Amino acid sequence: MDTGVLARVLADVLDYGGDYRVDTIDLGRDHDDESRAQLTIGAESATQLARILMRIQVHGVNGIEPKPALLRRAERDGVLPDDFYSTTNLETVVHLDGQWVPVEHPQMDCGLVVSGGRVRTIPVGEVRAGDEIVCGASGIKVVLPVTDHSTRVQGTFESMSAPTPSPNQPQALLARSIARQIREVKAEGQQILWVAGPSVVYSGGAPALAALVEAGFVDVLFAGNAFATTDIEAALFGMALGTELFRGKGAERGHEQHIRAINMIRSAGSIRAAVEGGMLGSGVMHALVKGNRSFVLTGSIRDVGTLPDVHVDVLAGQRAMRSALPGVGFAVMVASMLQSTATANILPASVPLACIDIDPGIVTKITDRGFAQAVGVVADSGMFLELLASELIHDWS
Repeated sequence: MDTGVLARVLADVLDYGGDYRVDTIDLGRDHDDESRAQLTIGAESATQLARILMRIQVHGVNGIEPKPALLRRAERDGVLPDDFYSTTNLETVVHLDGQWVPVEHPQMDCGLVVSGGRVRTIPVGEVRAGDEIVCGASGIKVVLPVTDHSTRVQGTFESMSAPTPSPNQPQALLARSIARQIREVKAEGQQILWVAGPSVVYSGGAPALAALVEAGFVDVLFAGNAFATTDIEAALFGMALGTELFRGKGAERGHEQHIRAINMIRSAGSIRAAVEGGMLGSGVMHALVKGNRSFVLTGSIRDVGTLPDVHVDVLAGQRAMRSALPGVGFAVMVASMLQSTATANILPASVPLACIDIDPGIVTKITDRGFAQAVGVVADSGMFLELLASELIHDWS
């Protein structure tokens, strides 16, 4: 009850034009006890009722009596049936042939396609005519991630997830909590996903992030063309978008170095080739190649030029990001609104995440997306990365 789930469920029913009756309610006594409520939901039409039921499922509400899922075939490529089930990022199961089948790779805002007795999420653009698509809200259950109230989380990671992140949060304690979570996930054999924006380089955080890569605390990196180019520009010329990083002053015609850095990597053929050929000898991208770590780079309409490793087709970039998610047990998002939002859209709710940004609005937007354990940190990304590196790397200074 202290999570406010029931209040949000009832508010959603009314907001979507429905009505409800609370039939029974059983309140837990202690903090770790579950509470259970049984509701009757009504609406003026079956379509409206289905919409309400899909909406309140994001809070973990499920029908009492399991019914077979309704399947319809897609009539055209790239078009889902009108009443398709719109997914959440929660663990989901579908009732097929008398049994509950888990959905593979749960992510939000997709459809569900059934093939060979298996169910997986499918983006609308990848639907093909004839695909069997789950429709309506019957025969579908979602499972809220279990909130861990153990000593490991309580008082450290979970308790730091403030409703409204602000610069007044205890930064050192947050860095220590995130570092502890990273160590535990690595000890369990899972991977750490990082999402980074170019501000990491502008703020002086690239050396700390590179050190974290070298120390084995970065397994996968998602970033845009801007981050990779700025990191490489800093490694090659000591500046970022015309500003000398070590003096903090603009250099005459320094803006040229951005496109010159892209041109040099393109002449080498790839970032890996530039590292292996000795052209690129430092920076985050250098550390990723040297450590044989995975990275997915995507482009933007704002890019004046792209590195050869960048996915300029956004749908291809999304597919590459999804394929890199298996095995990820924790995500750290630093100073990147667009890339972090894209990652949160495809990340299962069961994966804990930390979002670090100097803008409180971005932090709130990313962490308030249904994740069981999410912590937001309002901080300068460079300074916080140095704090995090000092917690994870003994000789970091």
